[in-house]
Amino acid sequence: MPKYMVQGSLSASGMAGVVEEGGSRRHLAVKKAVESMGGKLEGYYFSFGHSDVVGILEMPSNVAMAGLAAAFASGGAVSSLVTTALLTPEEVDEAVKLHPDYTPPTDSRSSGR
Repeated sequence: MPKYMVQGSLSASGMAGVVEEGGSRRHLAVKKAVESMGGKLEGYYFSFGHSDVVGILEMPSNVAMAGLAAAFASGGAVSSLVTTALLTPEEVDEAVKLHPDYTPPTDSRSSGR
């Protein structure tokens, strides 16, 4: 199953909910949502900096991940959500062996134009 890293910044109401209910309760709510979509929550962390929460998920498909992200984004607890597809080293090994028929654009800086 594809893996994803989801990073979220909590809204004021989302943070108020964490303060009121605690981080463990939020973790369980996210885990339940992920599992309801056929996925697995591999890790869930609160963090400092740009993101307040970070999750590592395994989901059955991009469509399932998009549905979950839409639910999270529309629920009001997060003010921003970033979803990143993750690749294993073996998937990268496979990817770099592919050779598409591609011509890059001309770089006018290097051609003297």
